[in-house]
Amino acid sequence: MMTLHEALAKLESLGTERMREFNTKHGVGPNQFGVKMGDIRGVASKIKTDHALALELWDTENIDARFLAILVIDSKKLSKEEITEMVKSEKFTHVADWLSSYVIKDYPDNEPLRKEWMESSDVMCARAGWSLASGCVARNPDVLDLPAILDRIEAEMPAAAPEVQWTMNSTLANIGIKFPEYRARALSIGERLGIYRDFPTSKGCTSPFAPIWINEMVRRQV
Repeated sequence: MMTLHEALAKLESLGTERMREFNTKHGVGPNQFGVKMGDIRGVASKIKTDHALALELWDTENIDARFLAILVIDSKKLSKEEITEMVKSEKFTHVADWLSSYVIKDYPDNEPLRKEWMESSDVMCARAGWSLASGCVARNPDVLDLPAILDRIEAEMPAAAPEVQWTMNSTLANIGIKFPEYRARALSIGERLGIYRDFPTSKGCTSPFAPIWINEMVRRQV
C-alpha cells in the first residue's frame, strides 16, 4: 500500500521542468509536478487499484495526482453524485478526457449521466455528456435519436464553449462515419459550420474538421 504522502513524493521526484513548461503552455496552473504520462502509468502499475488513495489524490487538485487517481480508482465505488462533482471540478481537458475514457465510459449505468450532462449548463459536464454520446454512436447507437442529435449539433455547436465543441464535433464525425444514411447531412453540417476547418494538424494526422475526418475514415473502411 502506498500512502498519499508517498505517492505525491514519488510524483514530485519524477517531474521535469520541460513537462511543467509544456503543461503551463496548455493552461495548467502551478499545482503540478510535470510528470510524463508514461511515468504516471508506471506509478499506477505499482499501486494497482486503491480507491481510497485515488480519492485523496483527486482532492489535492494537483494535475499529476489527478491523472494517477484516474488510473487507480475503482469506478464501481463512485456514486453518480461523486462522478458529477469530479467532472465539474476539473477544467484541464486532458485530465477531463482521461476521466471520461478510464472512469466514465465504463461506469455501470452511465446512460442517465449522459442524458443529464447533455442538458447541463456546466461546461465540463456538457463536454463529458457529449463524449458519452460520441461513444454511444460507436458502441450503443440504439439509445440515441440520431436525427435529433444532429439537429442539436447544427443549432448549438456554433455558440458552444470550445470545450464542448470538441466532443460535439466528435459525435458529428462518428455519426457521419458509422451511418451512411446520415453521412450527407453530417458532411453538410460540418461544411456549413466550418468549425476546425483551419485547425493546425500535424503531418500524418487527420484533421478534426468533420468533413475531412469523415471522408478519411470512410476511405479507410473501403
